[in-house]
Amino acid sequence: MTEDLVKLSDTDLRGLLSGLRSGRITAPYSEFQLSRVLSAATSKSVSRALALLSQRGMAADQISLAIELLLADRGRARAHRETIDLVTSGPEAPGINNRDTSVVVRELFTHAQDSVMVVGYAVYQGDKVFESLAKRMEDRPNLKVQFFLNIARPDGDKTKSEILVARFKNRFESTQWPAGCRLPEVYYDPRSVADDVPVRSSLHAKCVVIDDERVFVSSANFTDAGQHRNIEVGLNIRSRWLAERLTRHFFRLRDAELMRQMI
Repeated sequence: MTEDLVKLSDTDLRGLLSGLRSGRITAPYSEFQLSRVLSAATSKSVSRALALLSQRGMAADQISLAIELLLADRGRARAHRETIDLVTSGPEAPGINNRDTSVVVRELFTHAQDSVMVVGYAVYQGDKVFESLAKRMEDRPNLKVQFFLNIARPDGDKTKSEILVARFKNRFESTQWPAGCRLPEVYYDPRSVADDVPVRSSLHAKCVVIDDERVFVSSANFTDAGQHRNIEVGLNIRSRWLAERLTRHFFRLRDAELMRQMI
């Protein structure tokens, strides 16, 4: 297959394929023949490309097969092509069509099949935000849900790290997750609450990964304001490559015990 054929649109390739299959286009593939299915601008270059393939021993049925394979490959590529949707929240203005962050998050949770990973978001009013996820976990007992959350230590706070973790755990279980529902696994970075260190780290990454296929990255925290009222921007991305890379990254942190499980 030459570059001139690869550059053809799907419509031109199908027209060329039809001409070859029907016998309307035959060797030596003149420009006149090709002008029946192609524009004058492309007939000349395609004529040269087909003549070259013919000289190399490819018959019309072999060229047809090559074109069929090219079309099939393009179809597969389109079916798996990454898609990116912009998700914005905030006040409406002329020319702005917001797609509520809470709606997108709820859709992602509701359609999860195998796994959900939530990383780094601040959580308030979580019992409302995570209602759809908790219900999905009840409907699908094998759904694996893991949270990697930040535990913030206020400046100047001298509370022991184990007390801060226990408080966070109790708050999450009692007020931030729908009552009576199966809990997710929850991990945290122990450096964020470490005792007697001059500078602490923060789990500041913010993303959601669904089924190792969908990635949602957003500035909107899991709060009522972040999900409904604030001006927020997010990207809803379908990319298995990106989803798998993100999942692997945090699982490696977990496996290296750089993230510690609290629930």
